[in-house]
Amino acid sequence: MIRVLLADDQALVRAGFALILNAEPDLEVCGEADDGEAAVALARELRPAVVLMDIRMPQLDGIEATRQITAADPGVRVLMLTTFDLDDYVVAAFRAGASGFLLKTAPRDQLVAAVRTVHAGEALLAPLSTRKLIERFSSPPAETTALEALTSRERLVLTLLARGLSNAEIAAELVVEPSTVKTHVARVLAKLDLRDRVQAVVFAYESGLIRPGVTAESS
Repeated sequence: MIRVLLADDQALVRAGFALILNAEPDLEVCGEADDGEAAVALARELRPAVVLMDIRMPQLDGIEATRQITAADPGVRVLMLTTFDLDDYVVAAFRAGASGFLLKTAPRDQLVAAVRTVHAGEALLAPLSTRKLIERFSSPPAETTALEALTSRERLVLTLLARGLSNAEIAAELVVEPSTVKTHVARVLAKLDLRDRVQAVVFAYESGLIRPGVTAESS
């Protein structure tokens, strides 16, 4: 059973999400918080597997709440809730440890799939809007020596990952087994001390490996 904590200052939003999630045989809403401080406290008490976190909340915003929750328990996955497709706070949330974001207007099946996806350790990177967010709001390329720790193959895997490709798609691109790609991704995350694929994508842009508006083939 995947235990989910809901954090949103709107009671109707929480009720709607709870109704959808509790109807699934493998999902259970274990608690609800109406502000960031309550979300941090309940995450510590209830130890949920996934937190659905509104970005904008009173007392403590969703970004700082996410930072505190993931720092206390690196195993918890935070799925940010946002109203707009291009939200200035989304990349900040990724840096704080979020594993993905979801529009509050997303249909039922996307909500359920998103919870299962982040719980499985994947990040919500596939939508074009997510990559646009990262391109738009990432800082200008910064000098970094961290890339030097990667092999040429690992740099290529990171580049493809930053384009939003799944492990299976990267495997097809490189003509290798998906298990090999999974190993490369794990090594990239370990060498760069990154939490998950989302942070890897942000790193790829901020390090200059990928430049906003430039494809991997031409960068």
